[in-house]
Amino acid sequence: MGKIADFSHHQGNVNWEKAAAELDLAIIRVQYGSNVIDRKYKEYVAGCKANDIPFGHYAYCLFVSVADAIKEAEDFHKRADQSASFLVADVEEQTTAKAADMAPATQAFIDTLRAKGWKVGLYSGHHTYTQLGMSKVDADFIWIPRYGTRKPDFSCDLWQYTETGRLAGIFGNVDLNRLTGSKPLSYFTGQVVKQSAKANPSTHTVKAGETLSGIASKYGTTTSSLQKLNGIKNANLIKIGQKIKFGWRCLLKAFRNVSYSKGR
Repeated sequence: MGKIADFSHHQGNVNWEKAAAELDLAIIRVQYGSNVIDRKYKEYVAGCKANDIPFGHYAYCLFVSVADAIKEAEDFHKRADQSASFLVADVEEQTTAKAADMAPATQAFIDTLRAKGWKVGLYSGHHTYTQLGMSKVDADFIWIPRYGTRKPDFSCDLWQYTETGRLAGIFGNVDLNRLTGSKPLSYFTGQVVKQSAKANPSTHTVKAGETLSGIASKYGTTTSSLQKLNGIKNANLIKIGQKIKFGWRCLLKAFRNVSYSKGR
């Protein structure tokens, strides 16, 4: 599996062609509250589109009430690129007068976006998850940071495990993330068939950091099936640039998954 990285204008200029060789998913900040728009997000979106990199968006939340949360969500929706696979509410600090008001406001933010057809996740600091009542919030997925080797203490789907990661095409540090729940990468990209169909709908080209088991999970098949179909004796020995073929049953399953999904 390749890398999952999140971006804000702090990453500066990005060579997306180089980043695409390592990147499976980009999560791009759109706004910091309602009044500050990330000055690089449109450029980053264009880079992802030009290099076929799936992406989602996040918004750093600064709402002070339920009504304000709804307004921030409305602004986020208007600014978000419609090709994004999902949106995320980034809640890291108490911005309402009372801590008890954070969960209802966060829920209002998420529900406003859901009502517009978006898949919406929640990002919360490891030390503020309980403090701000984020465990009470109903989101489509949970994303929690905890740097180092210890996983978050709370059940989550994405784990931001470092803020000093490295990625081709970027000078300096970048946040990197891992899947840590039951949701596969395809849940976040929403483009299982669309990505592979651009070149050849029956093959996948191995990228840096990918494993055969990760590729199998991404396309709804098994490692052993891919080994048999591709004549791979050792599942741990695949090379960058290698073409992995898929059987018709796998492609039919992937097609069905996309056909009956909401698209986001």
